[in-house]
Amino acid sequence: MGMSDLYGPADEAEGIATIQAAIESGISLLDTGDFYGMGHNEMLIRKAIEGRRKEVFVSVKFGALRGPDGSFAGLDMRPVAVKNFVTYSLRRLGTDYIDLYQPARVDMKTPIEETIGAIADLVKAGYVRHIGISEASAQTIRRAHSVHPIAALQIEYSMVTRGIEGDILQTVRELGIGVTAYGVLSRGLLSGSRPSGVTDFRAHLPRFTGENAEKNKKLVETLNAIAAARKATTSQLAVAWVLAQGTDIIPLIGARRRTQLHETVKSLEFELTPEDLARIDEAVAANVISGTRYSSDQMKWLDSEKKNR
Repeated sequence: MGMSDLYGPADEAEGIATIQAAIESGISLLDTGDFYGMGHNEMLIRKAIEGRRKEVFVSVKFGALRGPDGSFAGLDMRPVAVKNFVTYSLRRLGTDYIDLYQPARVDMKTPIEETIGAIADLVKAGYVRHIGISEASAQTIRRAHSVHPIAALQIEYSMVTRGIEGDILQTVRELGIGVTAYGVLSRGLLSGSRPSGVTDFRAHLPRFTGENAEKNKKLVETLNAIAAARKATTSQLAVAWVLAQGTDIIPLIGARRRTQLHETVKSLEFELTPEDLARIDEAVAANVISGTRYSSDQMKWLDSEKKNR
């Protein structure tokens, strides 16, 4: 996402080089959304994987509506819209199939059974290989899975964002569904990154603004100390923590540059000990992250936050 949208200006050539370096390092999962840069991200990936499509597993989220000014205008998960979205994604990606296709959010206006049923038709036709779902509650996951096997749940999960623990994680493990975890660095908060300007959407997120930002500095400083004791960066610690939560959970890395990618890949070189994990849990419990993960308007879009759905 950050290579095309929402984090301020990006270097397209560096984005392509970063994707190619990731593939060469052994990373095969490329996660995108058709609304990242209004299609730009898919075209970027097309350039990066030209001639090496079989080396990668492409995951596409769809359904978010955007205006010419980049604003978000809601969701559309109707079956007819699903077929329209996938047609454009296939063309932009330059491929005849998508490995994992998933609604970016749960559309409250369209029953999830209808959306998943439409993707299931695409599976039968050979345009999609696996079906995913994103930011869904345990109940919605069960409803979706009853229509067609769900391969993966994409949801925010990190050392400081643990809403998945409980009903959602229990449900996906019961059903044999994997997890692709985004926001592993809490959008750069844990790595010390800060909004680059008004075009950086983080400038409007609660965790990065006002008193929340000041309070969260203390938590990050504590985690920095834990990472330093292991001769690692906090970014590496954050990725290692997610990896330690189970082999069914894959951390998604939002590196925009090769330097960020290389730093993150090093997280694979060490494992956290039980003592490390206990220290992290203690630090997070003592300095609970301040602020919701999205603005109040965006939080309303998250079915995963609606416990009774």
